[in-house]
Amino acid sequence: MKAGFALKNGSIISTTDERAAILVYVAPDASEKQQLILTLGLDPYDIDSALDPDEISRVEFSPGCISLIWKQPRNVAFGQQLRFDVTSLGLFLREERLIIIMAEDAIPFSAKEFQGVGSCMDVVLRLLLHTVHHYLGHLKVIKHITVELSSKVSASMENRYLLQMFALGESLIYYLNAIEANGAVLAKLRVNAERLEAPKQQIEFLHDLMVDNQQCARQANIYSTVLSGLMDARGTIINNNVSVLLKNLTLVSIIFLPLMLVTGIGGMSEFTMMTKDIDWRISYSLLLAGMVLLGWITWITLVRIFDMKITYKKTPKENRIRLLQRYAARLGDRISKMSSAPGRHHEQNLSDDGHRAQSAPRSGPPAG
Repeated sequence: MKAGFALKNGSIISTTDERAAILVYVAPDASEKQQLILTLGLDPYDIDSALDPDEISRVEFSPGCISLIWKQPRNVAFGQQLRFDVTSLGLFLREERLIIIMAEDAIPFSAKEFQGVGSCMDVVLRLLLHTVHHYLGHLKVIKHITVELSSKVSASMENRYLLQMFALGESLIYYLNAIEANGAVLAKLRVNAERLEAPKQQIEFLHDLMVDNQQCARQANIYSTVLSGLMDARGTIINNNVSVLLKNLTLVSIIFLPLMLVTGIGGMSEFTMMTKDIDWRISYSLLLAGMVLLGWITWITLVRIFDMKITYKKTPKENRIRLLQRYAARLGDRISKMSSAPGRHHEQNLSDDGHRAQSAPRSGPPAG
């Protein structure tokens, strides 16, 4: 599909003139490719690069021509699996005539980024800014989807939401790669802007565009790091939910074991024989009440046992440290008592000997 646009009073308007300043080719067919090659002088390799979603971003300068391959986000398709992909875009500026080749989607020239343009180079820079804003919008959507999936994973026991988070992590890696490649193109444009004698206003706009692209790349890197770092934790949450479900099923199975034993014995006419002198309504009501009581007691016992085991397994190291501290304190008290006891006994013996010496009569030499 081919469309022409013209610049008028700082706006981009649609036109049918063959000499339009801006020509946009969306998924060109064979005849349109031949027109691009023969009439407009484009290289077939450049045309294929603009339509290849795996092509790397680059910019090439030649006399009177600037060829730029740019990566832009593709529109999201919300199906069974969320996918945020990137695609390529070709911009070819030749003597105040801009040729845009893209595989899909049309460019919204009515957006606010394209207001106040005065030349084809301004259109190129505004289109690059529009792509950066498109990336930022997709990153916000990815963040909201990640928060929603995280809340669902906390109560999930299947891998569907986890697989969607894996897809989001993969999309963020592709986004980060594309944004960093676009940053290299912007850096090369900034270096060659003065050589191409670009106006000061365009150079300042290009500098601001580089800053916005760097912030976008940093934001994509943060989201990718957080999502990949917490992926193992979310997988552990799912495993824990499955373990809790299996524990509850085990409890239910164990509760019904004694009840099945009672019903098995009573189902062989022994219970009817043993209660033949009692009304069957009363006997079976008592049997039902006894089974409910037995099941309730079994449930309470098992729950307490499981809770005790879980409490002990949660902090086994802390419990051991506390026990060792208690034993060490008790042992220290005993050792201090044992070490102080002989001293006190020796002091008591010395004091007793002194008292005896003072109380004994003095014996002097016999008087002459």
